Amino acid sequence: MAETLGLNHLGLAVADLNKTTAFFVDVLGWRETARDESYPRTTITDDRMRLTLWQVDTAGPVNGFDRRRNVGLHHLALEVASEAYLLRLADKLAAYPDVQVEFLPEFMGTGPRKHMMFSEPGGIRMELVWMGN
Repeated sequence: MAETLGLNHLGLAVADLNKTTAFFVDVLGWRETARDESYPRTTITDDRMRLTLWQVDTAGPVNGFDRRRNVGLHHLALEVASEAYLLRLADKLAAYPDVQVEFLPEFMGTGPRKHMMFSEPGGIRMELVWMGN
């Protein structure tokens, strides 16, 4: 039996705290539940998962996300309720400032599951998944 109870929260360092927070709130419908300007950081939730977003120090060079060369996060995958919602979000993401779409919705393997990959404005690589049910 596992000694833990599941994910409490995930902390992500982002290039632009305000842009990333706005992306989650405006595009994905999450709520901002806390903000601490002294660090700075925000906490956001979709009422099932909680993320803490941390502003990286931009006083010096900032290393961008590199899923192949850095130990740690490869991507953040979020599940959506329907194929229609995935397609609607794909259109919204493609038009959203500073979002970089890696690929639009496509089958995972032979389907029926579908997914898409993109980077949000703060540089975190993300995946949206519809489980095909």
